[in-house]
Amino acid sequence: MSYALALERLKARPWQPIELDEPVPVTQLPTPALVLEAAALQRNLLRMQSFQDAHGKGIRPHAKTHKTPIIALKQMQNGAVGVCAAKVSEAAMLVFAGVSDVLVTSPVVSAGKIGVLAELAKHTRELKVVVDSEVGIDMLAAGVADESSIGVLVDVDVSMGRTGMRGAQGVVNLAQRVGEKPNLRFLGVQHYAGQIMHVQNYDERRQRSLETWAGVMPILEALQHAGCEVSIVSGGGTGTYDIDCEVPEITDLQVGSYTVMDREYQMIGASDGREFNDFEIALTIAATAISEPVPGRAMTVDGGFKAFASDTVTPAILDFAGADFRFGGDEHGILLLNKGTQQPVLGEVHRFVTPHCDPTINLHDLYWIEDEDGMIRGAWPVAARGLSW
Repeated sequence: MSYALALERLKARPWQPIELDEPVPVTQLPTPALVLEAAALQRNLLRMQSFQDAHGKGIRPHAKTHKTPIIALKQMQNGAVGVCAAKVSEAAMLVFAGVSDVLVTSPVVSAGKIGVLAELAKHTRELKVVVDSEVGIDMLAAGVADESSIGVLVDVDVSMGRTGMRGAQGVVNLAQRVGEKPNLRFLGVQHYAGQIMHVQNYDERRQRSLETWAGVMPILEALQHAGCEVSIVSGGGTGTYDIDCEVPEITDLQVGSYTVMDREYQMIGASDGREFNDFEIALTIAATAISEPVPGRAMTVDGGFKAFASDTVTPAILDFAGADFRFGGDEHGILLLNKGTQQPVLGEVHRFVTPHCDPTINLHDLYWIEDEDGMIRGAWPVAARGLSW
């Protein structure tokens, strides 16, 4: 009953674009505000798609970053082979909005969540899920109607230690068990090395990523030897998008943060040694200066931990020279001013690059969509906000 209630509430969520009655500047938004530059987003989408097209790879972008069907549908229209979701709730939001090809990238081993997958399988035959245990396979097969069909990838773990099956024979055993189930289809494997995505040196990141993929090759050979047809080898991410494309066996890349970018990814370093700016900063937080606790040295803005999510770094101010940011609690951030630099003014709105885009987006109800003239004419609901089950 609890999952049925959660699913009904999810279905009722608005997700389509909202048009404002009249355009407004960013300075008139209710701050802290999540601002998305539409043209930069589109350039990022097209750049990633064209890059992987040129390398003969598909992209299966991760919706856990942007959490809106609007962007997922744009990605599909631009040529993505499918879309990823971290959880069944995200998958449900996407499927009910018309995204047909969705891969759930975390194993599912609870009856309620498998019931949600069974419901989604009624709406699309392109639903996919990863497994890493016989328990998960048996529960999935038992919970999905015989007339339905769900695609299955075995989640492979080489070195991350989070989810996934280790060892070639174990993967073969799972693939063969999937093949025994009439309502499941074995499609291939997923391999994600998240610990490598933010390695802050391109050469080291490249070496480590290619080494982990080399660890996947004996597994693929064992599957082939066992007669298990592998049509999908999926994985990777934004941090290795221009590395993993060199691995012949990979069919598609699970890139996510490239859509909007953030400070953590800016800092990883590109192949030529510069800051990683292969994709544009399309997402910022607008926050208002509300107090001057130390005149000439500090300014408080109305965005803190409830506006920015940070694993490691702090937000970076985009439009104001000579200031560093530190968190001042849940509701506030503090700009630390360097001596002799320009002084902010109370009531001014400033723009910040997010530290980590995925969880930051999850804190907000709306994207405010900025056009090339700097005006806001619409908003997009962050429809999958809070969908962490």
